Amino acid sequence: MKRRFHWSLAVGFLLVMAGILTFPFFAQFPATRSFAWVNLLLLVAGVASLFVALTRAIRQPQLFRGKILGGILAGVSVLALGFFTVGIFYFGRVPQPAAMHKAGEKAPEFSLPDQNGNNVSLQDLLASSQASQPDQAAQAKGALLIFYRGHW
Repeated sequence: MKRRFHWSLAVGFLLVMAGILTFPFFAQFPATRSFAWVNLLLLVAGVASLFVALTRAIRQPQLFRGKILGGILAGVSVLALGFFTVGIFYFGRVPQPAAMHKAGEKAPEFSLPDQNGNNVSLQDLLASSQASQPDQAAQAKGALLIFYRGHW
């Protein structure tokens, strides 16, 4: 009887590679930006498929080929899953600032580039809002800063 190739090996390894390589694609969407659950799901499904194929190849060597290739692919896939998980949970965290300000606290003086690349300081923001409404007695009480987290 001719031994056949177990296709779960190829499918499992392709799922693992898809889980790793599609991370930049899925990071664009708000539902998967904070946590890469789609990629983690692809990786786990790929590793599970590889282990099913590997156990069948080991238990039934007369029917299936792929003990050596399955072991290599499963080992590489487990390493990829481990590196990805460590990368997501350990390196993907945003570090806490050393001195965090509380809501309502006065912000320190700063200067940051705006969307056009021009430096804008807190003093400039507060002064420009007062100058734009000279006839009103209301003064600007604050400024709102929005930081977009991501890669451009």
